[in-house]
Amino acid sequence: MGKKTLAIVGCGKLAAIVTDALNAGLLAEYQLIAAYSRTRAKAQQIADKVETVSSGPTCKVCDTIEDLLATKPDYIVETASPDSLKEFALDALANGSSIVTLSIGAFADIVFYEKVISTAKQHDSKVHIASGAIGGLDVLRTTALMGNSTATFHTEKGPNSLKNTAVYDESLQTEKRKVFEGNAIEAIALFPTKVNVSVAASIASVGPENMRVSMTSTPGFVGDDHRIEIKNEQIHAVIDVYSSTAQIAGWSVVNTLRNIVSPIVF
Repeated sequence: MGKKTLAIVGCGKLAAIVTDALNAGLLAEYQLIAAYSRTRAKAQQIADKVETVSSGPTCKVCDTIEDLLATKPDYIVETASPDSLKEFALDALANGSSIVTLSIGAFADIVFYEKVISTAKQHDSKVHIASGAIGGLDVLRTTALMGNSTATFHTEKGPNSLKNTAVYDESLQTEKRKVFEGNAIEAIALFPTKVNVSVAASIASVGPENMRVSMTSTPGFVGDDHRIEIKNEQIHAVIDVYSSTAQIAGWSVVNTLRNIVSPIVF
């Protein structure tokens, strides 16, 4: 059998991690054939990374998402944004391409989520949700299947990561404060790129409308600390993951791609 063909949408630091893993032989079953980013130079950088070590087909730098879809990749890695996923997911799935995504926040839109499910079923394609900066999606799903579960998601961030959001003001630089409390739908609406993991946890468990989300800003805090708690009559599970950088999200994509083709699936 030939290699699975792979394309990347969103060519920043996380895409570079996937490409580096490809170059290092950790994704030996895949060939990267196309890359697209809103900034063409970034897509070119990803293509250049592959071509410097690969003797196979070159990676096409695409000027539009339509150009990328025309290459008909087996899998599309998306590391851009929920809005980006919404723009191409249905066309990609109808095209026969499966998706590995970090932008699970798009699925807080229940109408879009249902369209993704129906389109994927109709065209025998799939959406693989990478765990990103959290873990424990398996125990969340298992506990939720048992019934009568409640779940919460709390994240701690530094104030600088909240700049350019509606909750930011300069007092956060010196004052620790809870800046948000609501459900996952409300959270992703307010922080489109910062709480994708809360939507992932909610879809794996009690649903975006039922997952209670809170966020605390702490002066001088570096990175993210995500704590998920799920309970039912028999189970009390806590998943607490601190990450100083976003690199774990890129590596979670690598792990998902490896699971897709592995005879042993974790």
